[in-house]
Amino acid sequence: MTDITLLSEADLRACVALDLPSIDAIEQAFVLLATAAVAMPPILRLDIPEHNGEVDVKTAYLPGLERFAIKVSPGFFDNPKLGLPSLNGMMMLLSARTGVLEALLLDNGYLTAVRTAAAGAVAARALSRADSRSVALIGAGEQAALQLQALRLVRPIEHVRVWARDSAKSVAFGNELARDSGLMVTACASLDEAMADVDIAITCTPSRDPLIEPHHLRPGLHITAMGSDAEHKNEIAPQVLARVDRYVADRLSQTRLLGELHHALAAGALADESGLVELGQVLSGQRPGRTEASQITLCDLTGTGAQDTAMANLAFERARSAGKGFQFAS
Repeated sequence: MTDITLLSEADLRACVALDLPSIDAIEQAFVLLATAAVAMPPILRLDIPEHNGEVDVKTAYLPGLERFAIKVSPGFFDNPKLGLPSLNGMMMLLSARTGVLEALLLDNGYLTAVRTAAAGAVAARALSRADSRSVALIGAGEQAALQLQALRLVRPIEHVRVWARDSAKSVAFGNELARDSGLMVTACASLDEAMADVDIAITCTPSRDPLIEPHHLRPGLHITAMGSDAEHKNEIAPQVLARVDRYVADRLSQTRLLGELHHALAAGALADESGLVELGQVLSGQRPGRTEASQITLCDLTGTGAQDTAMANLAFERARSAGKGFQFAS
């Protein structure tokens, strides 16, 4: 008989926040990817086109952590018509020593949202200029708001520009951000307006067509691309990758298949791939990141099982310390 802890979304929201310890935990996961014998298989993906659905399964073993996570993350994008959320999911947390199930984290995608935003902050802290004060949010959903929240923990942001295809949604989102953050927020009528003279740009959309083009680039800009987590998604024009000074991936083996790099390679935009590096390599000092203020950097984040295992372990420890969850014998 073994005891299994069941943690609900309410339990997890009560004890897991988007804070500096969460960002640090995700940063350590990236470092381990570059420095330790991490076991992280390719993403298992199931598409259900007749219901506009997709399911990703991610996992990783990180040496030094007591447990590893297996995450199931469905996205069914017609669900709002049925009064249901588009995204949900859960994580299973198993002992790395015995393989015994220790916890079920019924987070409905909350932990994924937190770790995704934390990864954006890790990328910005490693690659953007330390004095970055303005950001363009490309997209007006939950993740865009979380990205701003995380970014403000690592950079002194003062001005936010927002652009989304739906201008009414962009205005409403901008008003909400201004109210909640106290920052100067501008809802932009065009992508060109949003990208003009900003220090950081964050793309978090499900776009299938490039949004950021070469003419949007300027010296000192950092771009974090979040949305291209499937072969058909594409937010960054292939020629942008050819023109940035430093391209950084969360995992090159993934971005070659899923990310913005996938589209640049398919278009033949990159003549030289020797400069491609991973975020963990930059964080561990193996490869350079930004070395001059005028450089343009781009981080291509597709989401890794290493992040999920790191976040699930952090969540479990916090929940246990807070006395959250329900234990049952198996």
